[in-house]
Amino acid sequence: MSQMFKISLPDGSVREMPEGSTPADVAAAIGPGLAKAALAAKIDGELVDLTRPFKGDAQLALVTSRDEAEALELARHDYAHVLAEAVQALWPGTQITFGPATDDGFYYDVMAPASREPFGMDDLPVIEEKMREIIKADKPLRREAWTRQQLIDKWTADGEKFKAEWAAELPEGEELTVYWSGNDWLDMCRGPHLPSTGKLDPQAFKLMRVAGAYWRGDQKNAQLTRIYGTGWLNKKQLNEHLTRLEEAAKRDHRKLGGEMDLFHLQHEAHGSVFWHPKGYVIYRALEDYMRRAIGAAGCKEVKTPQVMDARQWEQSGHWGKYRENMFVIPDETPNTEDEGPLVSDEAEWMALKPMNCPAHILIFKQGIKSYRDLPLRIVENGCCHRNEPHGALHGLMRVRQFTQDDGHIFCREDQIVSEVRDFCELADRVYKDFGFKYAIKLALRPDNRIGSDELWDKAEAELRDAVVDAGLATEEYGWEELPGEGAFYAPKLEWHLTDAIGRTWQVGTIQSDRMLPERLDASYIGEDGERHRPVMLHRAIFGSYERFIGILIEHFAGKLPVWLAPVQAVVATIVSDADGYAAEVTEKLKAAGVRVETDLRNEKINYKVREHSLKKVPHLLVVGKREAEEGTVAVRTLGAEHQKMMSLDEAIAMLKGEATAPDLK
Repeated sequence: MSQMFKISLPDGSVREMPEGSTPADVAAAIGPGLAKAALAAKIDGELVDLTRPFKGDAQLALVTSRDEAEALELARHDYAHVLAEAVQALWPGTQITFGPATDDGFYYDVMAPASREPFGMDDLPVIEEKMREIIKADKPLRREAWTRQQLIDKWTADGEKFKAEWAAELPEGEELTVYWSGNDWLDMCRGPHLPSTGKLDPQAFKLMRVAGAYWRGDQKNAQLTRIYGTGWLNKKQLNEHLTRLEEAAKRDHRKLGGEMDLFHLQHEAHGSVFWHPKGYVIYRALEDYMRRAIGAAGCKEVKTPQVMDARQWEQSGHWGKYRENMFVIPDETPNTEDEGPLVSDEAEWMALKPMNCPAHILIFKQGIKSYRDLPLRIVENGCCHRNEPHGALHGLMRVRQFTQDDGHIFCREDQIVSEVRDFCELADRVYKDFGFKYAIKLALRPDNRIGSDELWDKAEAELRDAVVDAGLATEEYGWEELPGEGAFYAPKLEWHLTDAIGRTWQVGTIQSDRMLPERLDASYIGEDGERHRPVMLHRAIFGSYERFIGILIEHFAGKLPVWLAPVQAVVATIVSDADGYAAEVTEKLKAAGVRVETDLRNEKINYKVREHSLKKVPHLLVVGKREAEEGTVAVRTLGAEHQKMMSLDEAIAMLKGEATAPDLK
């Protein structure tokens, strides 16, 4: 008689199932509706295929489309496999590599056969149709365990050199698996997968674009084609996503940055921003705002060197863990002769700073510090450089040169909670001044970490208590704890802003660090007369000015709040007879602190309105002969249907109020 396993369900009930049973059998035993709806299962918390047999007594939760996060992950993974199968069916000889799920879809890296050019956008409709054919065929997705040698032999025989290379590096003793799609196509994969391709909605995906990608991300390796798609559980979700993408395209900060003449990027300075006068007005307005905010919070601004000796980075630990992202510089005069190497073997090395932390510790270490000197709060609008891959660069959102509103608080153990609480309250004021809603999250210890569990318990409790003290650990503020998401040396608090179209951006952060003060030998004299290590709190609110400006442009679709707008008003004439009055209006607005320009061109007023609307000027003050005689202006506000007639004094008062930063009102 076969052994019986006790399978505990989320509702508290227990079902006895014979050895060899699967989650699919449990679903069928409960009812045909659940059997049809089940997509996968969680056995003792692990997401697995419905056909994975139980190994003993277990906790079981069946995954359906109502479990959206897990269901989407499964569906996107399966769309990637169907994509690879479709490409190989259409063009035999295509080599496949990897195809993961992404935040909103999937991709697969492939190499076209020698008989044709690399895949392009024109191929996507054909691939989509083949994918729908595979989905409608409802092919079972079946898991098999293989040995490493079986995998190597299979891929070598099929001419899949990339897969064969990867298989050869897999660990010998680990269970290795493939998944069959029907009986005619397979891929190497850990899984899990849906029961069959028919569980996918053939109308709920779309292939979006192609891009170049290097095998294993190394530009020295073969170039592949990465085919991107977006995948969802149903067509309604897909349509909503495509609508969001359309709206995001309209808000693209790169497009609006050009239209508004704010900045540009070019290959002569990969990943570095050329700020135009109008864009730099925004930058400076944010900088001034942040200086007032940190000054009111008792922070002192500092400035540290751009280049520091490699030995400093070695001592801090960055040279060993972060060097591939650093720009290194030889500390010697380059060879100017035609022959010979540019840099000798004897050159000492320095590096452009990728972050400000070690330099701030060097400031802390100047002079003897007492416990009475703490907390010491220093902040730097510090320019940093990180050697990001060219393919990862994206407008203002991911750059190589950026400026952080980077601060560090050196404090005693007993001051941590109050300092973090005060920072939470400061961040709350700042984000509300910009009109953002946010969620605050606590990233907890990762598996790969340093320090004892006791130390991690203490550090996590300190951050948690600070958020509670600030009254922010509530559903209203999206309070959530994220297991495994902390840095290897410390937990951290994260601020996730939500923009106007529902996207989230992780911006602010604060984390406690007991490691770097130890590595760089920072200390203070305690009340007991002994040396003690300070705790170092790393904090930022904007994150980087570049990225925050990009977020603002997209959040407001270029229609920035008047106090941030580079040009807050334009005085435009209808007829040349009003030129003198327009100049008078302009001077009075300038005297009131309004950033204003004058448009006296011999153009029709509707043309001027369209042009300044494209540049997102908040207010257009139209003046003609009648306005000059009456001392009035016709105010056309960006986005408003009708203009308003106002006296010049009323218009000046309105603009002066709107042009004032929220913290100064």
